[in-house]
Amino acid sequence: MKKTLIIVIQLFFLWLLNELGYFLVKALNLPLPGNVLGMVMLFILLMTGVVSLKWVEEASSFLIKHLAFFFIPIAVGLMNFGPLFLQNGISLLLVIAGSAAIGIYITGAVSQTLAEKKVGANHDRSRNSA
Repeated sequence: MKKTLIIVIQLFFLWLLNELGYFLVKALNLPLPGNVLGMVMLFILLMTGVVSLKWVEEASSFLIKHLAFFFIPIAVGLMNFGPLFLQNGISLLLVIAGSAAIGIYITGAVSQTLAEKKVGANHDRSRNSA
């Protein structure tokens, strides 16, 4: 019961940030989605320590655990675009595959660079302590 209450409170906090993002986008006429601004605000609050990770950790874990359910409306919505996929399916497939490949390549390159820097920093630290 206590864990459920914590998740509900944390979900309410995340929802408030989301709604604040939508409000700011509309009030300031910003050219980005409100939910993206809400996520950026959450990231900044977490990075600055204003919001502790434990304040959103339970709800975030819950949402990630049930992430597949959020794709059901999207998949159902895609069924309305059947004629578009039949007409331009190959082009769409190429664009999706290409963008996924580029995203995977860049993510891998950044991860390897950061891992090499971390290994180098640990190696320098151990050399200086010896």
